[in-house]
Amino acid sequence: MVILGISAFYHNAAAAIVRDGEIVAAAEEERFTRVKNDPSFPAKAIRYCLDDAGVSLDELDAVVFYDKPFLKFERLLETYLSFAPKGLRSFLQAIPVWIREKIFLKDLLHRSLKKLEPYDKKKLKLLFTEHHLSHAASAFYPSPFEEAAIITMDGIGEWATATISKGEGNGITMLREMHFPHSIGLLYSAFTYYCGFEVNSGEYKLMGLAPYGDAQSDAVKSYIEKIRTELCTIYADGSIFLHMEKFEFHTGLRMTNNTAWEKLFGFPRREKDAPMQQYYCDLALAAQKVTEEIIFKLAAEAKRITGKENLCLAGGVALNCVANGKLLEQEHFKHVFIQPAAGDSGGALGAALACSHIYFNQQRRIQAPDGMKGALLGPAYSEEEVVRVLRKNKAAFTRMENEDAMIDAVVMLLLQGKVVGWHQGRLEFGPRALGARSIIADPRHPEMQKNLNLKVKFRESFRPFAPMILAEYAEEYFHLSQPSPYMLIARPIAADKRYPLPADFSGWSISEKLALPKSVLAAATHVDHSCRIQTVHHETNPLLWKLLAAFYKSSGCPALINTSFNVKDEPIVNTPADALECFKRTQIDHLVIGNLFVSK
Repeated sequence: MVILGISAFYHNAAAAIVRDGEIVAAAEEERFTRVKNDPSFPAKAIRYCLDDAGVSLDELDAVVFYDKPFLKFERLLETYLSFAPKGLRSFLQAIPVWIREKIFLKDLLHRSLKKLEPYDKKKLKLLFTEHHLSHAASAFYPSPFEEAAIITMDGIGEWATATISKGEGNGITMLREMHFPHSIGLLYSAFTYYCGFEVNSGEYKLMGLAPYGDAQSDAVKSYIEKIRTELCTIYADGSIFLHMEKFEFHTGLRMTNNTAWEKLFGFPRREKDAPMQQYYCDLALAAQKVTEEIIFKLAAEAKRITGKENLCLAGGVALNCVANGKLLEQEHFKHVFIQPAAGDSGGALGAALACSHIYFNQQRRIQAPDGMKGALLGPAYSEEEVVRVLRKNKAAFTRMENEDAMIDAVVMLLLQGKVVGWHQGRLEFGPRALGARSIIADPRHPEMQKNLNLKVKFRESFRPFAPMILAEYAEEYFHLSQPSPYMLIARPIAADKRYPLPADFSGWSISEKLALPKSVLAAATHVDHSCRIQTVHHETNPLLWKLLAAFYKSSGCPALINTSFNVKDEPIVNTPADALECFKRTQIDHLVIGNLFVSK
């Protein structure tokens, strides 16, 4: 039983293929086209998945799309009618596209698949699953749990914006839904927009900015109260009611009523790339605190109505690693599994899994530690292919005699303070680099965070970097008792690893806060002593584990900085050619692809 899942036409298109309930391959289209968050039909990702699985379109049992376009069109029309005459400009832009393309999605999918290869249209089973069922399936079916509560949270699917479900065996039962326009994801995106970041891609920047806010200040406390009373009403079960006169995403082409927000908070929307003022930091912190409150209430309600001891999370809001880390402290659930591709790209995988287990009623095979295979589900490249690329680009390279020699050489470079581009094995699926397409560095150097942001990533200097750490030392460094292999949990570094902060630290500027080392992992610890952790396990990534073990042996530090191998506003690199191009355009010191070294 081979099933292809597709997500497309809204945000970050992807494809995934499942055989007998087991994940074979998955990839985002952006990694092939090099267009950040490419929403177009994922032709290249599909081609890769079919080739990796060794099947043709005619050999598929089904192709499944990750949401239902007619339900989404119904929501669009009802929203415009409900708020008319507001939104006429947005209506005139959106409706022709829907009539031309999205209503007739079945035909569009068939035509697009036909361009890939000939197939028998009459025999191909083309199915559609609801958006939040795709999210729920993407989290529950690969989880290591026989039973679990499932929470999905994002901006908007068809009507649902958040759901609570229960998963049992090979079935998922939806228990609660929250409907558009009331949305946790859209509320958070509104603050993303108001603080000058791009919606649907800048939410993690807002999360990274929040710790620069002063939690004890009157400003933050005032903003939190205004959000709770003027922008939304929060109920005990985690549902929310947005006060729509303060928003414009339902009728316009922007997220907020800027005049109303400026009157409410006392400052205007930040323009893109404008200087970052303290009040934006404080507003980001207030938005984060309110979002956490909503998520905690949702989790408590999920526990109450399901009675399950395990929790699965998916949807774009599940990428909020700060909230995830604090959710573990709530102790509503014994174990939590978060889908690493929690956003729309993971919907392709969820659609395929839902089809396998619900439509075809295939029984689950629960795998340990989970069924995601470390999220290493994309293309890999042979040494022969790499050599061909390097020679074509006239790049001088050195071949290490074996893996051990390669690791020893990399560790020596890291100890010298060098920055290394690391391209190994299969590409990661999801937004996080997990040690296959990564930039790595020694986290102990105080200047490394600033240098990486400005000289390599070309991005905002306030952005934190994540440590990857040998799983065996996660408890010692972070008091983290459960795995975090997908970099989706933030935790404070242990007290004995911290450096004390000055008494007046909250009043320092962003640049001053950034420059001060906060812990023994100076370049990977945020201003609030938190770290976004990736635990590295020998079972799922033996090469990366081996590198960390060798670095620990030489340095006494079991962690390295792991940041995605890309520059600002570009997708993570995929091919050796992508890696070489990024290497040439940045101040990365050395590039390692397999056992091959390229140096400047």
